[in-house]
Amino acid sequence: MPTIALLGTCDTKLPELLYLRSQILSQAPPHSTTVFLIDVGRRVISHPAIDMPPSDLLTLYGHPIDDPEDMYAIQQLPRNELVEVMSRLATRAIKFLYSHTERHARDPQGNEMGIHAIISLGGSNATAVATPVMRNAVPIGFPKLMVSTVASGDTGPYVGEADITMMYSVVDVAGLNEVLRSVLSNAAGAVVGMARAYEERMAEKEQKEKEGDGGRGKKKVKVGITMFGVTTPGVDAIRQYLEEKYPVVETLVFHATGHGGKAMERLVREGELDAVIDLTTTELADELVGGVMSAGPDRMRAAVEKKIPYIVSLGALDMVNFGPRETVPERFRKDHGRKLYEHNPTVTLLRTSAEECTEIGRRMCERLRNGGDPRRIQVWIPKGGLSMLSVRRAPFEDRYCDDFLFRAVHNGLEGTGILVKDDQRDVNDKGFAHDVAEAMATLLELSSHQQS
Repeated sequence: MPTIALLGTCDTKLPELLYLRSQILSQAPPHSTTVFLIDVGRRVISHPAIDMPPSDLLTLYGHPIDDPEDMYAIQQLPRNELVEVMSRLATRAIKFLYSHTERHARDPQGNEMGIHAIISLGGSNATAVATPVMRNAVPIGFPKLMVSTVASGDTGPYVGEADITMMYSVVDVAGLNEVLRSVLSNAAGAVVGMARAYEERMAEKEQKEKEGDGGRGKKKVKVGITMFGVTTPGVDAIRQYLEEKYPVVETLVFHATGHGGKAMERLVREGELDAVIDLTTTELADELVGGVMSAGPDRMRAAVEKKIPYIVSLGALDMVNFGPRETVPERFRKDHGRKLYEHNPTVTLLRTSAEECTEIGRRMCERLRNGGDPRRIQVWIPKGGLSMLSVRRAPFEDRYCDDFLFRAVHNGLEGTGILVKDDQRDVNDKGFAHDVAEAMATLLELSSHQQS
């Protein structure tokens, strides 16, 4: 019996939350789904459908309430502080509920405990409360649905690296009407389907664990690979080579757009990846120069910290990403020594300079040296070109700048025990890709006869 956690501010959105709750219960077979309503509103209100009011959140997951003044103090917080407090308390509550799911816990009647999906609705404040809970309390793969007035804008700050499904409410979540009822009905159908699918996967996983997998095969070796449009041929060649020669391998490709790099780092930390081929490290260039696809200062740290096999290359470090040409900072448009390339109407690329390449190389080496196992880290330098755009006679060909990057990597890793391999081919060369793939197979101690 899947349980769906419903998160909302009952003091301002109770009719809408109750309608969504009723739709969830009506769209599932009778007595097959339950809803657990958590109130993250400012004021405590009473309603039999509310399973966890704000006072319970504070009692169980904050500082215990000794007297009514504690709840009163929260009610007086400025809006931004209230959002942070309620989001933090709800995160702890959802983590606790999810822990029962993870352990396949059951009540005395044999029913599954825990939760199997989370859904919320509201405007920007409600979205700011609920989406951090979805990002931080449950793993990737757990169903998360946010019905929001801001879902048609820039959702990056809300979704982050998580698999949150955002549904635009079309009208404001302020009173039930024909449009909102339709949207909420669709949301209910979606989250019921998600929860049932997730519950079935968990049941199947539990059964396999009981049976010891029934001898049906070995666990897949999961290898993450980073890709960009301008490094796609290289990544495709690596992926196909590994999966065809080593059937035990399953590859997961991440688009190095900032959130893609963050998602990969997260999965490494959660133990969901066994190795990484970081072919496309372009997010470091955006982090340094101020491009729109930075993955932040934690990029390239997770695999090192986890000490899993980690092969790094310099894919697309010849470029920094901006939006349409008019959004490129003025200092780059005025400086006629810098190369700009319009990749498409919404993406303009800036060629990295010698100074930037040196600093990117320095930062990369600092992260690779920080606490890892040097025997499990390799850096492959594709001297023939860092992307489709920097090969011979391509718009970003610049051997002078590339050499600053190569020297910075060599100098930064000298004496560390980390293998640095110079290769005269470009990053998309099929032979280069196959050699990288084979190097990873060696680090993983794979044999071509291994079956999945």
